[in-house]
Amino acid sequence: MLSYLARRVLIAIPTLILISIFVFALQKMLPGDPVLALAGEDRDPETLERLRELYHLNDPIWMQYLMWVGDAVRGDLGQSIRTGLPVTEMVLSKLPVTIQLAVMSMVFAAVIGIPAGIVSAIRKGTVTDYVANVVALSGLSIPNFWLGIMLILLVSVKWRLLPASGYVPLTEDPLQSIRTMLMPAFVLGTALAASLMRHTRSAMLGVLRQDYVRTARAKGLAERTVIMHHAFRNALTPVVTLAALLFGELIAGAVLTEQIFTIPGFGKMVVDAVFNRDYAVVQGVVLVTALGFILMNLIADAAYVLLNPRLRVG
Repeated sequence: MLSYLARRVLIAIPTLILISIFVFALQKMLPGDPVLALAGEDRDPETLERLRELYHLNDPIWMQYLMWVGDAVRGDLGQSIRTGLPVTEMVLSKLPVTIQLAVMSMVFAAVIGIPAGIVSAIRKGTVTDYVANVVALSGLSIPNFWLGIMLILLVSVKWRLLPASGYVPLTEDPLQSIRTMLMPAFVLGTALAASLMRHTRSAMLGVLRQDYVRTARAKGLAERTVIMHHAFRNALTPVVTLAALLFGELIAGAVLTEQIFTIPGFGKMVVDAVFNRDYAVVQGVVLVTALGFILMNLIADAAYVLLNPRLRVG
């Protein structure tokens, strides 16, 4: 198992390097000059030159990249040209918000999507199967921003059950923090639940046709035991893959949902940084996001080993 995971880590390292090159190159291709945006209307040539020297913008591109990567390896993602704050500090302040939203969204997605996929597969061709598929397609089709606005109007404005927007840190008031996150997490979780339901259903249908499932039934095992211990466990591999990728997307930031519910997460920060041409912030957020995707894939690989005995033997 350790050798398998070590190989996956070795593959992840060049992937992260390529992503860093890609992110840095694309950032430099964006139109506009960050120094001009920072200087505002008083564009004194000497001030502009000092700013370019301060942020090493006069150095060759390859030297800027090596300096950025070298600092990033040491945990220094640079300094925001708009606020003057270290990017690492800004990322760490937003990371708990994004992780909390991602975790709560995945809980909604798993609780709704996986059981619905199992039931739909078991009752293939019945009314339950058709209803589950219609609900799943609706979850994929309904825009998040529309569902978020409708929830605010009903749950917050009309029924006054939950806060319409804002964020309270878990460390300050855990209960209020969960209440403020329930609606945005549900909005994101419904779309993810639809994807999980479809993949779970497809995986279960493939497994239920296998010989070992028919053998388990022929041995007289209870149907619940056959479904949960023989079929579902072997159908988990593609579901785990999808869940890891979906969680990585959530870490990247749900921009529209965060804007609607005024959640200060990664999505809102990176949008503001793009509009302000704050290169260091954009690069730092994207690099951390890419690292999150890679870590989630490594976790999925570890789950494969635990779920699939053949990998442990190999």
